[in-house]
Amino acid sequence: MERALTLTKTTIGKKALMALSGVAMLGFVIGHLSGNLKVFAGAEDFNEYAVWLRTMPGLLWGTRIVLLGALAAHMASAFSLWSRNKSARKSRYTKKKDLATDYAAKTMYWSGPILFFYIVFHLVHLTFGGMIFGESAVFGIEGYEWDHSNPYNNMVLGFQHWAVVVPYVLGVVALGVHLFHGIWSAFQTVGLNHTKYNFLRRDLSIALAVFITAGFLSIPVAVLAGWIEPTTQTFFYPELEPS
Repeated sequence: MERALTLTKTTIGKKALMALSGVAMLGFVIGHLSGNLKVFAGAEDFNEYAVWLRTMPGLLWGTRIVLLGALAAHMASAFSLWSRNKSARKSRYTKKKDLATDYAAKTMYWSGPILFFYIVFHLVHLTFGGMIFGESAVFGIEGYEWDHSNPYNNMVLGFQHWAVVVPYVLGVVALGVHLFHGIWSAFQTVGLNHTKYNFLRRDLSIALAVFITAGFLSIPVAVLAGWIEPTTQTFFYPELEPS
């Protein structure tokens, strides 16, 4: 145990912790995307999925606890590594060699904070919206009221308004950039780094980042294009009502 704690204080240990916590969050993102894409199946399927999650408190809260732990470890490691890199820079009279040759690497540290604020926005919107806004209009948007028994409409109605779409798109794009460099770096951290095969991990990183980004963006695009519309059905799910 003491050896593990000592390892986390080293640069290699911090990078390994970032990689492991990143893998945990990547798993959540993929699962979250698969659930969100149920919106294309219609209101009933999407709402029943929401009910299923609520009737599985062990899975729901277990996932949330693991995710919060992974997020805290990821942010702490990232800040620590950033501080070390900053303090280790040579004097301003020495020419700085930029080893981050691609755009994603150079933007890693700003995509992280954008993602943090996006997560807060997303939680306020679709997770705690009912508790925060109550009977008031969501984000002050006229005609957009929270319906506890209709998560489908809560999502679709939101994406009809640019005040919701713009932060969502910016957050998802930041997620894609962060994922690309994160997946690429994770392979390197665990030793999967060889000039002969690096193009494979780069292509895999690009493919996963593009797939996840396109998947999340497909929902607001479909709503704005009119392919997904709010439902006029009435639902009543006691499981989704506030306790």
